[in-house]
Formats: sequence, structure tokens, C-alpha cells
Amino acid sequence: MQEFSEKSYWLAAYGPYAPNAPVEGNLQVDVAIIGGGFTGLSTAYNLCKLSPGMKVAVLEAEWIGYGASGRNGGFSMTLFGLEPAVTKLLFGQQRTVEAHRYMERAVDYVDALVREHQMQSDYWFPGFLRAATTPGYMKRIQHDLEILTSMGISGIEWIDAESIRAEVDSPLFLGGWWEPRCGLLDPVKHVRELKRIAQQAGAQIYEGSPVEEIQRQERFTLKTPSGQVKADKIVLATNAYSHLIPGLISKQAPVFTHMVITEPLSPEQLGSIGWKNRQGVEDARNLVHYFRLTIDNRLVMGGSDVSITYGRDMERDIAPRVFDDLERDVVRLFPALKGIGFTHHWGGPVSVPVDMAPAIGYLGDKRAVYSLGCVGHGVSMTHLNGCTLADMILERQTDLTEVWFVNRRMIPWPPEPLRWAVSHLIRGYLRTEDAIYERKMAPGK
Repeated sequence: MQEFSEKSYWLAAYGPYAPNAPVEGNLQVDVAIIGGGFTGLSTAYNLCKLSPGMKVAVLEAEWIGYGASGRNGGFSMTLFGLEPAVTKLLFGQQRTVEAHRYMERAVDYVDALVREHQMQSDYWFPGFLRAATTPGYMKRIQHDLEILTSMGISGIEWIDAESIRAEVDSPLFLGGWWEPRCGLLDPVKHVRELKRIAQQAGAQIYEGSPVEEIQRQERFTLKTPSGQVKADKIVLATNAYSHLIPGLISKQAPVFTHMVITEPLSPEQLGSIGWKNRQGVEDARNLVHYFRLTIDNRLVMGGSDVSITYGRDMERDIAPRVFDDLERDVVRLFPALKGIGFTHHWGGPVSVPVDMAPAIGYLGDKRAVYSLGCVGHGVSMTHLNGCTLADMILERQTDLTEVWFVNRRMIPWPPEPLRWAVSHLIRGYLRTEDAIYERKMAPGK
């Protein structure tokens, strides 16, 4: 396990971990779940809870916490896709409201799950600030807020520069939206706690068990290096790795977001930036900065730019230029932290459909379901998606299975090398728009 400690600060800080044994020989189950992240483990837990005695197996290619679920920022938040304005433009008002309600429910579900099972995730519920750092970003956030409030969404409000700086004191903050509904957690501790509760519910979890082949006949046969699993139904809980699965290749493309983390802040350093209520913070860029404090008062920041993958390559963790930019941006936002040391740098994959919105669906027939496309805002959503996927596998018609992004029609990504080219064109547009917004930063910046 220690060879993967460089994959994120969270993995390095976790300490010794004993993974479960891989699949050996022949295994017979009712449902096989490919992917042992938030989505797969939540699905396993909910299947076992709804149908006690069902044989459910989770097959994780590496170790629990290796993938995106162990490398993210740990924001359990209500943002769906990129932002409300984009969702409304592409899908309309009713679907934007429905998506936001789903995400509110997702955040509340994570909160309830942590409390019910006393999950040791370094979890707290401090709320969320979306901070404007230029006049243009102020207009963008206010526009998003107007869209939501005009549709009857409450619980989010605009706060001015004085109010936001009383919460988190950056000279660049000109105002922002304040939303009490947001939790923060340590993603590696959390995903391994999900493993615990899924096993307690009855799920079998196998690590070091990459699925090398899927045969679809009367039953499914999933072949791994040291065995095979026969299952009546399968769940493809693969998100950013979904392009590696036949049938899902064109539904999403992975990009890598990157993060840095400081050494623990001293009481003086922490006092200089306020942040007494320890909220999660994002800015309003297309390629957002997202930042928070850890349980031991480190400042972790991610975003700024993304790295594009090609084909099956999923090794885009290291991005020295982006790491340098993030270190610079920490000090730009908080000048009092000039000279702070940074201890870890890492990257993680994000699943991006062409239309920038999540998707859950059936693959071929109702014996196979998938979930993908969280677009970087998946911590809470993946948990509730596990409830939705469980309902679909059990053929239960519920309010969750009726949401519009279940089995929706998707715009396909083109094959390589066009996918790579289109990805760079989209990234280039987003970077250019950010640069235009940021030509006039706050005075003196």
C-alpha cells in the first residue's frame, strides 16, 4: 500500500492499511460492482440494506482510496455539473431545479450517514463560500444566485465584501455566495469507513482485483488476474475510469485536477486569514480554485488548471507548472502566508461528459447500470447515486430512479485523436475566458 502514498496527502497521512485479499478462483454472486470508490461502496451498502442476504461483491482494481475517492478535496456540496447557469442553458429550468434538489438531498444523506454510523472521517459541516475575486466574477455568482432564487431555491444568499472577509480574510474577496449546506471530510478516511459499513451490511469487498474482461451471456462473467466472478447483474461504478469499459468509452473523458497542501499553519498564520468557521471555499473561475483547512490546520488548494489524458493513459498526476501556480495562488489570496512551506502535491481524475452534467443509466439492458460524469463535484453525489443505482438494480421505481439524468441521452465524445483535440479546445476556451475575467484583479494585484 505504501507505494501509493504519493497519490495524495490523504493517503500519505492515513498510515498503515491492510487491503482485503483479491478474488481467488470462482465466485458466484447476485451483483458484482466494479469500482471500490464512493459510488461502488455506497451502492453495495444500499443493496445489502434494501435486500438482506443478497450476495454483493465489490471489485476494486487497486486499493480502497486509490482512485478519485482518495484524491479529492473532500467537499460534500450541492453544486451540480459546472454551475447553475450552464445547467439551465443546456437542460432548462425544471431540470436545473430537480438537479439542485437532488444535490441538497445528497449532502443531507452524507451528513446522516456519518452520524448514523459514527464514521471517523474528520467530518464537519461548516457551510460553503463561493468567493468573487473580480467584478466579472461578482456578476457571474450573482447571476447564478438569481437563477436559483427565481426558481424557488432558498438557503443561499449573497454576502458583500465586508461580510465575506469577516469569514475568510483575503484582500481579493469582493463578495460571494454563502450556503450553510456543505460538509468537509477526509476522503481517504471516509471511503475506508464506507468500506467498513458496507462490509458490516454484508458486502464482500475484494481489492487488487482489476476486471480484465466482461463477458455478457445469461449471466455476466468478470475475469480478474486470479479468478472470475459470475453475477446476475453488474454495476459499473467507474466514473473517470469509465472510458476503459466497453460500452462507456464515449460517454465521458477523464481530466486531472491538481492539489497542493501547506505545512500546518501556526496560530498566528491562521489568525491572519480569519477562517474561524472553517468553511469550504471555491472561486467563480471556470477552472476553479477550491480550498479548505484540514483537521490539523493545513491549507489545501486545488484547481487552477487541468491536465488532459490521451487514450487509456491515466497517469497525469504530476503537473509541476500547475503546482507552482497553486502555490503562487495561495499566497496571492493570503499574502500573510508568504514563505509558507508546501509538503505534498498530487493529482486526481475527474469524469467529464461533453455537456458537463452527470449521468446514471442502463448499459444494454437493465442487468447493467453505470454512474459517471460528476465533473469534480462528486463527493456528495456519488453517495446518493449509490442509493439510485441500488434501486435500479433491484428494479424499484422510486423518486430517485425518475430523476432526469437517469438513462438520459448523452452527446458522445469522439474517438482519439479527436477526443484529445476537442478536450484541448474546450480547456483553451475556459482558460481564455478566465484570463479575460482576471485582467483586472483587485487593486494592487
